[in-house]
Amino acid sequence: MAQNATGIPFDDIRNLLPLMPEPDAASVESVRARDRDLTKPPGSLGRLEEIVEWLAAWQGNAKPTVNRPTVCVFAGNHGVVERGVSPYPQAVTRQMLENFSAGGAAINQICAAYDLGFKAFDLALDMPTGDIASGPAMDERTCVATMAFGMEAVAGGTDLLGLGEMGIGNTTIAAAIYAALYGGEARRFVGRGTGVDDAGLARKVEVVEMALATHAGHLSDPLEVLRRLGGREVAAMAGAILAARLQRVPVVLDGYVVTAAAAILHALDPSALDHCIAGHVSAEGAHREVLERLGKKPLLDLGMRLGEGSGAALAMGLVKAALACHRDMATFSSAGVSNR
Repeated sequence: MAQNATGIPFDDIRNLLPLMPEPDAASVESVRARDRDLTKPPGSLGRLEEIVEWLAAWQGNAKPTVNRPTVCVFAGNHGVVERGVSPYPQAVTRQMLENFSAGGAAINQICAAYDLGFKAFDLALDMPTGDIASGPAMDERTCVATMAFGMEAVAGGTDLLGLGEMGIGNTTIAAAIYAALYGGEARRFVGRGTGVDDAGLARKVEVVEMALATHAGHLSDPLEVLRRLGGREVAAMAGAILAARLQRVPVVLDGYVVTAAAAILHALDPSALDHCIAGHVSAEGAHREVLERLGKKPLLDLGMRLGEGSGAALAMGLVKAALACHRDMATFSSAGVSNR
């Protein structure tokens, strides 16, 4: 087996892709059969009906559950912040992680409102990744180990996973990943992030252009894109998405940065995201275009760009409502309602 310079084979990740399970068609048909007997016109709940089919397909369960929904937020720091791509210092990443722990962030309120579990992970915040404009963000060993950490984070019996992130500077990271994967001008993928002014936006574009030039010739492999241009939170989320597929856990993606992790896997295997839905479309950067490239139609379009899993968590509330309708609605026979 070919190995990278540190002896940790990226092939270990690639070798997991053929092991990804397929959707369970029998479970989907069972859901459709029950749906035909519920007290409503066929198809009248629109995408809510599709959501239940999606749950059944990827849980492999004719009676899908959302008993242990969990939002996992991964936090990382980035060396590129030193180039002025964010109006906030790196210290804010840890401060927000502490805010999560204290229950003071938006994501805490959304999770409480929908009875969702919540976990936040500190990914070596005191050791920012390398400055992507001048060198790789991570070596191979760090990248693979961080993906493995994200895979382990899925353990614990969750039946619906929402993904979120926190990391000052990570919209620059995501923009660089998209530009590397899809080509075109860097400015097409760069947004204002946490609120940079026009000068800050220009710096972000310049930094992404510098990063692409620095790593030119090494960006044809999606895993090289991840280690050179990504961050620890992006690597961990990619690992979590892959582990969820292997464990038959459906995934709800959050916004711009989470989708960058998903895009890496999609570039490796276009079927790698079949168990994922897009919770929302972010107002940041070219998120809408990227979702179209991934074939994902977002559940929500609320103009949000907060990150921290907020859009995914809101969408998970919709998933719970969709399943409640399917599971608890009366049938025509049980309700004594005439069916045509």
